[in-house]
Amino acid sequence: MAALNTLTATELATKIDSGSATAEAIVQSHLERIDQRDADVLAWAHLARDAALARARVLDRGPRQGLLHGIPMGVKDIIDSFDQPTGYGSPIYRTHQPLADAATVAMARAEGAILLGKTVTTEFANRFPGPTKNPHNPAHTPGGSSSGSAAAVADFQVVLGTGTQTGGSVIRPGAFCGIVAYKPTYGHFAPAGMKANTEWLDTIGAYGRSIEDIALFRAALMAIPYAPLRPLGRPPRVAVCYTHHKPELSAEGLKAVEDAAAGLRKAGAAVTEIELPGPVRDMTEGQRTLSAFDGPRAHADESRRFRELLSESLKKDKLAAGARIDYATWAAARRLGEAGRAAVDALFDDIDVILTAPAPGEAPPGLETTGKATFNLLWTYLWMPCITLPFAKGPSGLPVGIQLVGRCHEDATLLDIAAWVRGALA
Repeated sequence: MAALNTLTATELATKIDSGSATAEAIVQSHLERIDQRDADVLAWAHLARDAALARARVLDRGPRQGLLHGIPMGVKDIIDSFDQPTGYGSPIYRTHQPLADAATVAMARAEGAILLGKTVTTEFANRFPGPTKNPHNPAHTPGGSSSGSAAAVADFQVVLGTGTQTGGSVIRPGAFCGIVAYKPTYGHFAPAGMKANTEWLDTIGAYGRSIEDIALFRAALMAIPYAPLRPLGRPPRVAVCYTHHKPELSAEGLKAVEDAAAGLRKAGAAVTEIELPGPVRDMTEGQRTLSAFDGPRAHADESRRFRELLSESLKKDKLAAGARIDYATWAAARRLGEAGRAAVDALFDDIDVILTAPAPGEAPPGLETTGKATFNLLWTYLWMPCITLPFAKGPSGLPVGIQLVGRCHEDATLLDIAAWVRGALA
C-alpha cells in the first residue's frame, strides 16, 4: 500500500470517508516524512506539530466538516494565521503573531483543512531567497518566492500548499519542483490577510499533487460549490505561444513546449501558433513598473523604521527602483494592462487555451537567486489563470513543465482542459 503522505488530497478524502484512514494517521505520516527529509529541503518556517495532531483528533471524532476534512496544508509565510507566527521572510517580523487568519486560511480551515505549518517565503515575497532547496537536487533553487510550499508538496511533506504570485512566484516554483501549480484569475482568491507587494498584481495561488486536488482546493478557497472536473465535448483549440521571449528558452524548455504541442496535435487538438497582439509585446516592462512603483509604498513602514534589516536586494530592486518611477509612468502601465487584457481576451473567440513555457527550463544551479520570471510576468499582468503541469526532465534530471493559460474568469474550464491535456500527454 502506498504511504498516506504520497496520496493526493482526493484520494485521502476517499480514504477518510471509507474509514480506511484517519486524519491523525494522515498528519502523522506527513510529520514522519518531514522528520526524514526537511533537514535537507528546509521548506518550513514554522511547524505546528502538536496543534495539527490535536486538530486531527478532533476531526476524527466528529462528522465530516467540509471539502478538505482532515487534509494537511502548508501556507506561505506571507499569509497570516492567528495561531501560528507569520514572519514574511524578514527578521523584522521574527516574533510576529497576527490576530486573525487570512481569508484563504480561514476558508480552508472552515472546510476541514489542517494547517500543518507555515512554509518558507523569500523576503516579503520578493527576490532575496530563503533557505529552501530543490527537493530533487539540493544544489538547485526551488524557485521563488513560494519556495517552501512548492518544495514541501513536491517532497510529499504536505498535500496542499498556498503561494502568492506578483511576477512568477507560484508557477515557476511549481515547474522547478515538478508539481501542479495554479495561479487563478486575479482576485479569485481573496487577498485579505496577505502581506501586500503590488496590489494590482498580487495573486494567491495553490499547489497540489493533481489537477483534481487543485479543483477541490479552489472550491474551498473561494467558498463556492465543488464541481468535479468535466470531460471536454471535443478536443481543445490550443494556441502555442512562445512570446517575444522565445530566445530566452533553454533547449529543454523549448523542446518541452514543442513535444507537448506535437502530442496534443496527435491526440486530436487543433494546434496553431500565435503571436501576441501589439500592446502585449510591450508589457514586460509595464509589469516591472507596477511592481517597483508599489515597493516604497508597500514597505514604507519597514523602510522608515527598520531599514537596516532589509536586504540590499529589496532596497535596490523595489525601494530605489520604485522611487524613480513617476505617477504618469505608473498610470501608463495601468492603462497598458487594461489594453492588453482586452486584446488577449479577443483571441479566445478562436482558441480555448494557450500553451507556453512556465520557465526558461529546469531549475538553475545555485541558491543565490530563484530563477527568472520571464515566462510568468506577462500572464500575471494580464490577470489570466495559469496552471503548470510536470512534463519532462532536463539535462540535470530536474523537472521541466509546461504552462497552460486560460481566459480570465474561466478557471474551471482551464482545469478541465488541463485534465484533458494530462491524459493526452500521458
